[in-house]
Amino acid sequence: MDIKKELGEKIKRIRKQRGLTQEELSEMIDISSRNLSNIELGINFPKAETLEKIVSALNTSTEEIFANNHIKNNDEFLKYISDYIDKIKNDNEKLERLYSIIKIFEN
Repeated sequence: MDIKKELGEKIKRIRKQRGLTQEELSEMIDISSRNLSNIELGINFPKAETLEKIVSALNTSTEEIFANNHIKNNDEFLKYISDYIDKIKNDNEKLERLYSIIKIFEN
């Protein structure tokens, strides 16, 4: 995977974790929704100034944005999983998919 695509996916993942739509984030950083979409899809690479705005708006760090190993220990894994479950607890479809994945590991 190329760096533009990896960066775009990481920005999208963090944006969604923060509960923001593309429209909301694009307004916060003063770029068009289309431009943000192209960044998240890995079509465009953000300018340094735009990347700084994204990092700030998402209340994250450049280390988290560029890290491939941002989760390093079991406590961090468990917190991430717990936070995700809390986020989807009212979404039956996602809970069913998560349940199916967990069942695979029981054997």
